[in-house]
Amino acid sequence: MKSWPDVVIPVLDLDGHMPTLSLTNSKTSRKEEVVSRDTYRMYVCGITPYDATHLGHAATYLTFDLINRYLRATGSSVKYVQNITDIDDPLLERATRDNVDWQSLATSQIDLFRADMVNLRVIPPNHYIGAVEAIDLVTESISSLDESGTIYPIGDDLYFKNYSSPEFGKLSHLSKDEMAAIFSERGGNPTLQGKVDPLDCLVWMAQRPNEPGWPSVHGTGRPGWHIECTAIALKYLEPDDTQETSIDIQGGGSDLIFPHHEMCASQGRVLTGKELAATYVHSAMIGLDGEKMSKSKGNLVFVSKLINEGVDPMVIRFALISQHYRTDRMWSDEVLTDAIKRVARIRQAFSLQNVGQTQNVISTVITALSQDLDTPAAIAALEDWAELSIQGANGGDSKALATTLDALLGLDF
Repeated sequence: MKSWPDVVIPVLDLDGHMPTLSLTNSKTSRKEEVVSRDTYRMYVCGITPYDATHLGHAATYLTFDLINRYLRATGSSVKYVQNITDIDDPLLERATRDNVDWQSLATSQIDLFRADMVNLRVIPPNHYIGAVEAIDLVTESISSLDESGTIYPIGDDLYFKNYSSPEFGKLSHLSKDEMAAIFSERGGNPTLQGKVDPLDCLVWMAQRPNEPGWPSVHGTGRPGWHIECTAIALKYLEPDDTQETSIDIQGGGSDLIFPHHEMCASQGRVLTGKELAATYVHSAMIGLDGEKMSKSKGNLVFVSKLINEGVDPMVIRFALISQHYRTDRMWSDEVLTDAIKRVARIRQAFSLQNVGQTQNVISTVITALSQDLDTPAAIAALEDWAELSIQGANGGDSKALATTLDALLGLDF
């Protein structure tokens, strides 16, 4: 599947060395330095294309865009892969509800998502892979798991024994009862008769009446959610056999920690004998006017709707990265209005012929981002500079600062 057009990123001319990036690893609950590499492998879970792109999606992909930008600025390359779950129960249910073809619905939402990513200046993945085009990869992975004795049938469906990996449960830090409750809320069925363990997950669903299916050695059907991402990541990121983990970064929203990333990691360990990722990174949730933003509540705010209403995409980007990626936060009209005013003030400073000193601002932005993407500190330094410049400070190089903000924060002022 095609990605979206590339983003031109200016090359930074930095006198000093870029600090090593540190990120909070969800598995250890600690901020850890990312091991220096010439090439990084990053997998970020994509959308299920039946409602794209709301602000929660945007915040997540901006988080990993910041990581991508920082790692590239150190002189390394980044292999970045993202999936699209273009066949899944929610997609089929939405298509049935709206009386539309599920493939047409998926295509329309994927096109919308691409346009939103372009507007927000998000670097596209090297490989943008749909579940439908990865059917063969999935069935191969299921066969490999079956050879290890970790697959079993319930009727014509196939399930994976998650506890085949001794590390299962150590990413989410949840008790078994907590996992079962969340699993039930997020598409699992812990009470299904025939399961070896309530937390075992579906890897192949036999074709149901009036639903699509694909022929395979496992019968006609479609893939489960978790094995889809595991198979795509291990194929398209081309893990280095000399490294201790298969990939460097596995990412997504915090709602994916369990069951999705926990189960992907379990499958990955069985398939490779190694931890799936060196660092598991998760972006916090976005709410609306004091309530959780969710499809079920119908209170989603869509990027495309804001842009169609005339909101500058850079204002949206600024608003979403002005708070820390690991902090649950609320969106409101007041947040948007505040961001519009703040961006206008910064642009006013950049319009001046003479501006305040910029080297310290550049250094602060770089240092802040290196410390677990501390965007609030980076933006605070930028806004302080803007105020001083408007008040008459001089001696700075606005072009150098603008280049830094473009390269690292993705903000084009």
